[in-house]
Amino acid sequence: MHSLSREEFEDIVREALEGLPEEFLARLENVDVVVEDAPTWEQLARNGLGPQDALFGLYEGVPLTDRHGYSMVAPDKITIFQQPLEAECETRDELVEEVRRTVVHEVAHFFGIDDEALDEMGLG
Repeated sequence: MHSLSREEFEDIVREALEGLPEEFLARLENVDVVVEDAPTWEQLARNGLGPQDALFGLYEGVPLTDRHGYSMVAPDKITIFQQPLEAECETRDELVEEVRRTVVHEVAHFFGIDDEALDEMGLG
């Protein structure tokens, strides 16, 4: 699949976010969702990954379940990585579905759902 423009890719991410159930969207606060080309070496290393590993998305912040006395802090961050996602997908439809899965996965981390629980739900 050819690379999309950043704007086209951001539109896919935005549509994935807008497709979340309203009860999740209503509680999705103090979190920025951004698109980057690829993860940094530091992001990979912090997550036990090497340069050969693909990372589609990353949640960085304090999950809702761990917030106590939480106010006046910088927003949490969900980053969706365009290049690894495009490299993995052969068609635009595949890309749209993988972006949706990645957004759901990272938003779940915001809500305090860990990888083990996501695997059990089939969202790992």
